[in-house]
Amino acid sequence: MSYRVGLVGTGGIARAHGSACQQIEEADLVAIYDVSKEQLASYGEEFAVEARYTDLDEMLAKENLDIVVICTWGCFHAEVGIQICNSGNVKAVLCEKPFTQTASEAESFVAAGKANGVLVAEAFKFRHHPMHLKAQEMIEAGAIGDLLNVRSTFCTNSGRPVSDRTPESNWRFNKAKGGGSIYDLACYNIHHARAVFGEDPVRVFASQELGIEADDAASIMLAFSSGRTAQISVGFNSFNSQYAEISGHEGLLRLDSVWNNENRAVNIEHKTQDGVQVIEFDACFQFAEQLRHMCECLETGRVHRISGAHSIAQMRVLDAVKLSMESGVAVEL
Repeated sequence: MSYRVGLVGTGGIARAHGSACQQIEEADLVAIYDVSKEQLASYGEEFAVEARYTDLDEMLAKENLDIVVICTWGCFHAEVGIQICNSGNVKAVLCEKPFTQTASEAESFVAAGKANGVLVAEAFKFRHHPMHLKAQEMIEAGAIGDLLNVRSTFCTNSGRPVSDRTPESNWRFNKAKGGGSIYDLACYNIHHARAVFGEDPVRVFASQELGIEADDAASIMLAFSSGRTAQISVGFNSFNSQYAEISGHEGLLRLDSVWNNENRAVNIEHKTQDGVQVIEFDACFQFAEQLRHMCECLETGRVHRISGAHSIAQMRVLDAVKLSMESGVAVEL
């Protein structure tokens, strides 16, 4: 079976989702929506999509869609997601990260999905990469002993000055559009730490470095049960770095190119007293694996790896991180 997919928003990230539709047999991209006719024309020509809409309700009513992917700025995710769910015309919604701007918005979005029988899932692509699935399997099998802490980075600068990161140039630097380092970058690290520990932190402390308008960088400490921690460093200002280290009392897993690794081979380094084992993974396109998982959930009834409840809890942690970095004090959860 091939599921009919529609996209809401045709900006940069929408191209990755369009490519995912092209790469798997389970999905066909059949319709697109955007407020910009120029964007619609450009994207429609690039991905050979004839059904182009500037009215979202019209697209939902006419196109008999199975899956809708939300690719708008983060500030619109909740509003658009609730509108799609309440239409009663779709089976599933895949929403780009961050899921919403607040936990309250997330609760409303997830509730709309439940009320209308719509599968709602957050688009953290890395959760579907074989490297991450293997790492979780190894942790659960005791490969590093007792799980103790996680250290991770997501830094994206290549020498650009802060003056280049203007609010007008990119939503990531625009506070009103849902930008900032914690919403664009740290959401990955936080979600990862919560998934690795299998629980939510009990306490959060965060420090920010301000850009022109939004947070340009953040250092975050998440305290989990039994004193275990996740230490996170993210920034638009720091030189490129993407890694995660997961430590136990008998070993360590190191994952490099841990978030953005489309079409590149990656590996896990498993370090113990016996030496280093390197586990190789062929290149894959994480967006395709993500969409394939969504289709599988619709086909089989399998529970999605990222539940609505998990995304609500994710936003509670992000709310606490924001409060901590603005107040300068630790926040209890």
